[in-house]
Amino acid sequence: MGLFWKAAVAAAIFAGAASTAAAQDVTLTVHHFLSPKSLTHAKFIVPWAKRVEDESKGRIKIEVFPAMAMGGKPPELYRQVRDGAADIVWTLTGYTPGVFPRSEVFELFGVHQGSASATTLAIQDTFDLLKDDFKDIKPILVHTHAGNALHLTEGCVDGLDALKGRKLRTPSRTGGWMISSWGAEPVGMPVPALPQALSKNAIDGALIPFEIVPPLKVHELTKCSLTGPAGARFGTSVFLFAMNKQSYDKLPDDLKAVIDRNSGTGIARDIGKLWDGAEAPGEGLQAKSGSPVKALSGEAMATMQEASKPIIDRWIKEAGATGFDGAALVKAAQAAIAKHSN
Repeated sequence: MGLFWKAAVAAAIFAGAASTAAAQDVTLTVHHFLSPKSLTHAKFIVPWAKRVEDESKGRIKIEVFPAMAMGGKPPELYRQVRDGAADIVWTLTGYTPGVFPRSEVFELFGVHQGSASATTLAIQDTFDLLKDDFKDIKPILVHTHAGNALHLTEGCVDGLDALKGRKLRTPSRTGGWMISSWGAEPVGMPVPALPQALSKNAIDGALIPFEIVPPLKVHELTKCSLTGPAGARFGTSVFLFAMNKQSYDKLPDDLKAVIDRNSGTGIARDIGKLWDGAEAPGEGLQAKSGSPVKALSGEAMATMQEASKPIIDRWIKEAGATGFDGAALVKAAQAAIAKHSN
């Protein structure tokens, strides 16, 4: 556990007393779509909130609302923070297609290499190339999880041919492109809807990390989990932890500094490690349920990668139409990830 999180745990213990000991200048709301038992809530957002409260000496109070408790649906979270219905949200950028075109580069199969730490740090390194995606909000952290495994309801398969025609959940449009390139049918849905879709056989599988297996009980609803060789993944998702610009701008400079210290590069390394470390428990739970975790052969993975190669070219072409150099961004993203993978 990094120093950030050790300090955050200590802050969580003592923050209640600290908060009541000083006058509160501001109360900020945090809204997200996962349960209070999720890694995001328990190990990221709550410790982050307690640390901010502690560093502000109680002048900032943060109220966290999980599971869409403030109302609306997960795809509405970006609009809520942009428009000020919530001061801070945590969401997937893929839930609002077209809003974050530059950040999509880190989702791509062939860019992300299976490490939340490496990709999250790479996002910080290349943020000047991404910043136009976030001009309407105050980003606190843009990060990824370790990457998507493919969880199937009808048992394991050996490769591409066996996936044809299957309905597979995707977290993003680029994930949908990848699924289509395999000859399968992409089904977009927020992750809270996944258990019901699996239990009712509305889909045949889903792209999610192992981290989300325990809170959603995916191990009880699927019969196999596929990865690439050595745990390689099928792309990833990009997450956004962001603040309403007006809520941030209204803070006095010393309280802005508290938020800034707990943003971006100040927390990226620890958050990356948190998400990488969260995979083993979910993977173990899946295996214990009698559902094997299978690594595809190198040949099978290479076939899937070859089928998906046109996706990067498609993304680069769309980037050009949007007005930025997608090829340069792919190159920068791959170089930054490689730097942090060594």
